Amino acid sequence: MMMETALYLIPVTLGDTPLANVLPQYNSEVIAGIRHFIVEDVRSARRFLRKVDPQFDIDGSQFYELNKHTSPQDVAGYLRPLQDGKPMGVISEAGCPAVPDPGADVVAIAQRKGLKVVPLVGPSSIILSVMASGFNGQSFAFNGYLPVKPDERVKALRKLEQRIYNEDQTQLFIETPYRNGKMIDDILATCRPQTKLCIAANLTCEGEYAKTRTVKEWRGKVPDLSKIPCIFLLYK
Repeated sequence: MMMETALYLIPVTLGDTPLANVLPQYNSEVIAGIRHFIVEDVRSARRFLRKVDPQFDIDGSQFYELNKHTSPQDVAGYLRPLQDGKPMGVISEAGCPAVPDPGADVVAIAQRKGLKVVPLVGPSSIILSVMASGFNGQSFAFNGYLPVKPDERVKALRKLEQRIYNEDQTQLFIETPYRNGKMIDDILATCRPQTKLCIAANLTCEGEYAKTRTVKEWRGKVPDLSKIPCIFLLYK
């Protein structure tokens, strides 16, 4: 296929699932024409590319690592191949690049420089969890990680719950898997009994789980999700 000079945002699977289940063939065709990749982790990006095509020319490709340790000066220089007319790809650790992901920084630079940005189709745990929840899909907000300190977390949960009732807005957030149990305990202890909680886990992967119950109904019936990537949604 003819490759446009653009920054391609390349989704990856959310876990160990067949590529064909969640990624269109078109993505593989785009990837085949790229040799410059901005990635969150080089090793996992290489594994993904080999999964897409076992014959992919890894050694002939350039990888630019972008994470919380990358300096702004380095990020600004990553787009030079694109400015020289070569297509580039952005690959995150899971799901869609830049949502929420360090890739947003390089996309912002590309937009400021007037460079073409092309998002490719792929799995987003945010969108999938809203779809599965039965909550308001016209107005929702993703809040990332809530505070770890107990008193600050309780304040954050109460603030989110207030938005649900005052603004009719679904609230989403995540937690590090080993703290999922504590997060759920805090939600059940803090939120109103009638507030609805959807727990979505391992979406698109084996054993995926998405269930909506009221806070009252969840009490005493929460499965062990201590090592599973989850996204939590609250609504009225």
